[in-house]
Amino acid sequence: MKRAYTVTITSKDIDARVEKEVLAIAPQVRMPGFRPGKVPANLVKKMHGESLQRDALNNSIQESVQKLIADQKLRPAMQPSVELDESFEFGKDAQVKVELEVLPVIEAPSIDGLKLERLTAEVSDAQVEEQAGRIATQQGALEEYAASHKAKDGDTLVIDFVGKVDGEAFEGGSAEGVKLKIGSGQFIPGFEEQLGGVKKGEEKTIEVTFPEDYGAAHLAGKAATFDVTVQSVLNADKPKLDDDFAKSLGLEGLDQLKDLLKGQIEQEHNGLTRTYMKRKLLDQLAASHDFDVPPSMVEAEFNQIWQQLQHEASHEADPEAALAEMEAEKEDYRGIAVRRVRLGLLLSEIGQANNVVVSDNEMNRLIMQAAQQYSPQDRERFVQYVRQDPMAAAQLRAPLYEDKVVDFLFEKAEVSDRAVSREELEAAIEAEDGDLKPHVHGPGCGHDHDEKPKAKKAAAKKKAEPAEAEAVAEEAPAKKAPAKKAAAKKDEAPAEEAVAEEKPKAKKAPAKKAAAKAE
Repeated sequence: MKRAYTVTITSKDIDARVEKEVLAIAPQVRMPGFRPGKVPANLVKKMHGESLQRDALNNSIQESVQKLIADQKLRPAMQPSVELDESFEFGKDAQVKVELEVLPVIEAPSIDGLKLERLTAEVSDAQVEEQAGRIATQQGALEEYAASHKAKDGDTLVIDFVGKVDGEAFEGGSAEGVKLKIGSGQFIPGFEEQLGGVKKGEEKTIEVTFPEDYGAAHLAGKAATFDVTVQSVLNADKPKLDDDFAKSLGLEGLDQLKDLLKGQIEQEHNGLTRTYMKRKLLDQLAASHDFDVPPSMVEAEFNQIWQQLQHEASHEADPEAALAEMEAEKEDYRGIAVRRVRLGLLLSEIGQANNVVVSDNEMNRLIMQAAQQYSPQDRERFVQYVRQDPMAAAQLRAPLYEDKVVDFLFEKAEVSDRAVSREELEAAIEAEDGDLKPHVHGPGCGHDHDEKPKAKKAAAKKKAEPAEAEAVAEEAPAKKAPAKKAAAKKDEAPAEEAVAEEKPKAKKAPAKKAAAKAE
């Protein structure tokens, strides 16, 4: 799949371009002693000849390479390498070496006989209640204990406090209405422990000693007292779910909140169903198609996968051990890169063979959606950039094109339905993720951004986080995934992207008071 050519650009062609440009710019040139627009061409050439020659050479090279690709009917896999002969001098012919890898010729992809199982999960009332409870907990809508209740581990206190050193209140040592969960370790050692058994309205003086390594040097190692007043004791395990809470989110009542949450959970289930079907679809395509792929595309794909794995390994408890395990499985990940590229090319070929296209209206919507991530003053520049750069437009178009090809294949396939629970659906997807060997279904796979290679020592997956309360209140749709890079031009195969980075979420630290633990 490698090709190499030598293109000759004659000095006559370069000179002709220079002369044409001289005539074009001469009317705008200003020179003392000459009327505007009357500067002789030979003087213009003398003044700007060197830069005009460089521009003419560069333009000639670009046009020659494009003509070569068109005349030879080449389908570049990556950007061609273009190198001007070192001995070139202006006034002589230019020899340009062009090297590139071309896409393989793929026989008409077989898409008959596809059989898929669609796993569907209904939304239960318990799921909606759990989701609503999580939002209420996040918003602090907790049930308050009776005044006689004595606080215990796990309870949340709402307190006021005044910190003193040597009997004098110190700056930053006082606060009101602070929420503190007993046993959370949020405050310095000894603070929370002394609040066990307090009741609503109780006042208590706590004696503590700041750690020697405390962040504020003037407090490090010093004994202090905190005069604490308990406003209330809350039960974090029993969030308050009622119409008033829903109205605090801008909704009409609890029923509307539950309806919105049910709709969001249904969207999550639909996404999981699609992910499972898509992976099974790619497995069948991979099993029935085999062809060589351009090494440069494989290397680019592997590098992205490897960078992602290195990023994840750096957040493991033992990064060195995680990196060592990665190194031992390096060839497996390279096999995943091969499979990803092959399936990406295959999906592109299927789409072209079956007239799958992204319409102008769809493309315009993509551009405008992507532009929203920029400041208002930069949006127009971004739009112009995408419209003028074919590769930028192709990268933006690719995810939608992929989805449309997959939808086309879903319509061609024989699909059977099976009802499962959400846990069973997630377990089925986890089983797909469980083995990263290239001869079975591995993460990534061509164009498939739903699959993400991970370092083996992955942390247990948390359940999907509940929708933000603000999103619920605004009835906002779920956020879209970041735009994924993929296809090059319409008549070229997708340029692969390993995975959208899964950045671990930083824990939101509480506002640090003097009593809070120094990190």
